[in-house]
Amino acid sequence: MKWLLPEFIQDMLPEEAWRIEEMRREVLELMRRSGYQLVAPPLIEYSDSLLINDSADMDLRTFKLVDQLSGRTLALRADITPQVARIDAHLLNQQGVARLCYAGNVVHTQPSGLMRTREPLQVGAELYGCGGIESDLEIQSLMLQCLALLGIKQVHLDLGHVGVFHALLAGTNIETELEQALFVALQQKDVPTLSGLVQGLPETARKAILTLPSLYGNCEEVLVRARKELPQIAGVQSALDDLSRAARTLQGQVDSIGIDLAELRGYHYHSGMVFAAYHAGSHDAIAVGGRYDDLGKVFGRARPATGFSMDLRQLHSLLPQQSLPKTIHAPYHQDAALDAAIAELREQGEIVVIDLLGDATLHAELNCDREMIQREGQWVVVEMKN
Repeated sequence: MKWLLPEFIQDMLPEEAWRIEEMRREVLELMRRSGYQLVAPPLIEYSDSLLINDSADMDLRTFKLVDQLSGRTLALRADITPQVARIDAHLLNQQGVARLCYAGNVVHTQPSGLMRTREPLQVGAELYGCGGIESDLEIQSLMLQCLALLGIKQVHLDLGHVGVFHALLAGTNIETELEQALFVALQQKDVPTLSGLVQGLPETARKAILTLPSLYGNCEEVLVRARKELPQIAGVQSALDDLSRAARTLQGQVDSIGIDLAELRGYHYHSGMVFAAYHAGSHDAIAVGGRYDDLGKVFGRARPATGFSMDLRQLHSLLPQQSLPKTIHAPYHQDAALDAAIAELREQGEIVVIDLLGDATLHAELNCDREMIQREGQWVVVEMKN
């Protein structure tokens, strides 16, 4: 049947499409007022520009094909952030802080969560050129402002820090394969597997790595335990200080804040504080982000960076259904005065629908509550009779 779409690929019908477009405009306007400049990378690029840092997860999620012009492998973007990093590093080449934002579709080979589409509408912001916690706080606050603007309430924020994991493994000469295996086991909080993997590590690192899966929950309680149970080394304590400051700063913008020190989301991608927003109406995070310093190095210019992204289609599903906007019914009539009156109403923001078929039964479908009639030689708007 030619009208069937692939699994987890859906059309957007008028009501959803218009609302999501409004959401996109609202979020981008907030970002514009916050000093972020809009960029629009292409949907398709050479695969080696998109599949950076040898991320196996991103490689599996990315559609690939052969370019018939060059013979090279192309990829449909599964994430816009690497493209924005390329733009900052290679095209803009600005000194100091650069703030960039974007909105566009990405395509996944597999859905990223329960009931998620394989064609998310990704909106996000990235901040380059500042390595201090001030930039992390700006990005995190902007993400929460976007959610509040769209009407997403009762948000829970989870914070983590990849720097803790880095600091614990620093100086251990750990092999890449083992490091990757530790990452997977930590993400899954698979303590039995983790216990086997850490056997060859120094005792301090071994005990600390095994402690991480239990360090999650209420931010204050986790931070107190972490300072007692983790080694007193600079990288760990600095990360805990950053998490503490972020929790204090953002507590007025969310319902609750938690910390998870085993959360290494995008470990081969992120390098510092990571964060995710959750809502009771979704099984998956509704917005994610984190620090990814030096990602631009592969494009010739290493830069401190942090950012976030969210899927407007996922967020739309959390909002109450809205009624269709009221419209004005206008008859089809070859009359310059009527055309001028319709143009003026539309200029004022009214929706005016011209009835080409003269079918009164369409009034309800078009949600018309008013109509244009001619009175004393003038076209006027009146309440529509039942």
